[in-house]
Amino acid sequence: MKRISFFATLLFLSSFSLRGQSDQELVRSVLEDFIEGTSYNYPDKILSAFYPGTPMFLHNDADTVMIYSAERYASLYTRRPPGTRNRRYGKILAIDVVKDIASAKIETLIPSFDKQFIDLVLLKKIEGSWKIISKAATAWPIPKSIKETTPKPSKELVMEGLNRPWSMAFLSEEEALVAEKDGDLLRVNLKTKTRQPIKGLPNDVGRKVLIDTVKHGNGVFPGGAHGQMYSFNAGWFQVLLDPDFANNSYIYISYAAENEEKASTTKVVRGKLNGNSIEQLETLFIAAPYSHGLFHYGGGMVFGTDGKLYISIGERNYYEHLNPKIPVAQDITDKRGKIIRINSDGSIPDDNPKFGKGAIPGLYATGIRAAQGLTLDPNTGKIWFSEHGTMQGDELNVMIPKANYGWPNRTSGGYRTKGYQPYEIPGAVYTDPKHYWQHTIAPTGLTFYNGSEFPQWRGNIIVPGLSRGNLWRVVIENDEIVSTEELFINDRLRLRKAVVSPGGELYLLSDEENGKILRVVNANK
Repeated sequence: MKRISFFATLLFLSSFSLRGQSDQELVRSVLEDFIEGTSYNYPDKILSAFYPGTPMFLHNDADTVMIYSAERYASLYTRRPPGTRNRRYGKILAIDVVKDIASAKIETLIPSFDKQFIDLVLLKKIEGSWKIISKAATAWPIPKSIKETTPKPSKELVMEGLNRPWSMAFLSEEEALVAEKDGDLLRVNLKTKTRQPIKGLPNDVGRKVLIDTVKHGNGVFPGGAHGQMYSFNAGWFQVLLDPDFANNSYIYISYAAENEEKASTTKVVRGKLNGNSIEQLETLFIAAPYSHGLFHYGGGMVFGTDGKLYISIGERNYYEHLNPKIPVAQDITDKRGKIIRINSDGSIPDDNPKFGKGAIPGLYATGIRAAQGLTLDPNTGKIWFSEHGTMQGDELNVMIPKANYGWPNRTSGGYRTKGYQPYEIPGAVYTDPKHYWQHTIAPTGLTFYNGSEFPQWRGNIIVPGLSRGNLWRVVIENDEIVSTEELFINDRLRLRKAVVSPGGELYLLSDEENGKILRVVNANK
């Protein structure tokens, strides 16, 4: 019996060894397909090696991380023999197989770059076939034409000493209006570094307060140590020029308006800019009811190509359980948690979508939690907006009439209230985000880039974030996200707004008590 057991064991080990060797060969074949595809520009060969949607993390010397899908990466390789300039020479350095998981190291040499690239690859055996499920690279192994260079973004200080700037609207290449969340509306000159406060503003703006606790609905939330400022988003938000500003001088401002009971809500006004004063001030929209708690106002605004004003209104709840049975953002009779569309004079457009009996005037879309950034795609005319989640769940969305973006019934993140289960709205149809982040970035005032400093970025969205100083470049094709790149990963700064000047210069506003205006320049240019 011992002899039989010995030979059975030997046979089992031999079989396992052969099976492992076979998997080694299969893994090697997949990797060789990838190498051949990148060496000879065969996108189909590259794509066959990857599981669909596989992410690739490409890091270069420009202090950024580019995230590409397998499909986007493969599409960068053309179906023609490469010139000697970009010829790649790849070889497999190591393969390690453990059951149905494998890791590998690939070396790629591109003599014209005079560099060595190392790829670390993770593979998985899925339904009998080995596929690459993740790839990380030490550099930027994407073929480039002779005229292309790797952009190297760098921050250049333009102005500082601002009180948490929220938005900026350019009057010219040198002059702009800057709305400070905790300060004033300023007229700044970016060349002379001078600033002047704008007079004639509304006097009901909510300010940060000194308190120990915050009461909101049936909840009481700690404000921190005694005397701590608990402001969140109160103050001035978006400042926006009328599309016909050169002729009518109208500017639009959203802000946190406060009533006599110290409750607040989002309010939008307009007036005519005359020098450093606003005249003929009029109220266009008030997102009543007023409530306590200085958070989730929204306040993002943009004019569409239709000449209509689009406004984001936050749902104003800190915890999800504070919602009534029909959540605020889902209730068409409540102005909070919505996208509003009005004419420039505050009247309601005749072609607004119909939501049914009791719907608030101006309602355009529902299911919004806290959207601060709205921006217009100059190429397609579509409006994109950023959305704050709670526990993750930060999103990018495209504006669609009568769309329900889901909050709080659908979210790509979690809830602050543990165990919260929202009431399901009968017949509701929800619109998925175009993109969501798997970690918190707190996206704010985004913009489309169209400048000449970074020609590779044209048509991309620049998305700043409050959490950990995020700044993202998002590549779009046919209204779909094909890749994302995180910029300045070693030089983080809490950012509130990205904006492009009339001349195509990219500016950032930092969310600090010593707030800054920064210009992003190409150090490789």
